Amino acid sequence: MTEQTTPGGLSREDVVHVARLARLDLSDEEIELFTAQLRTVLDHAADVSSLDLSHLEPSSHPIALRNVLRADEPRPSLSRDEVLAAAPAVEDHRFRVPRIGGEAS
Repeated sequence: MTEQTTPGGLSREDVVHVARLARLDLSDEEIELFTAQLRTVLDHAADVSSLDLSHLEPSSHPIALRNVLRADEPRPSLSRDEVLAAAPAVEDHRFRVPRIGGEAS
């Protein structure tokens, strides 16, 4: 990259260089907009990097995670006859569904 000529450490030429590598054809207005936006992002990242976090334990989440699902335990279920009795259409002791895409039965 080119020398860092702006307070954000990102020059217009840096954006043009990266855009060329990515094969992006940016207008002058887009280059100016993206340069300003990327400087803001990089400035924010530098602010976060400068924080003293030595007193904090590393973590992957800001809050503790816990499983909220019930235990997966076997239990009685409905019989086939009970389920089919509630179906809108039954054929050969199975759910009857509309033919899809003209497939032969």
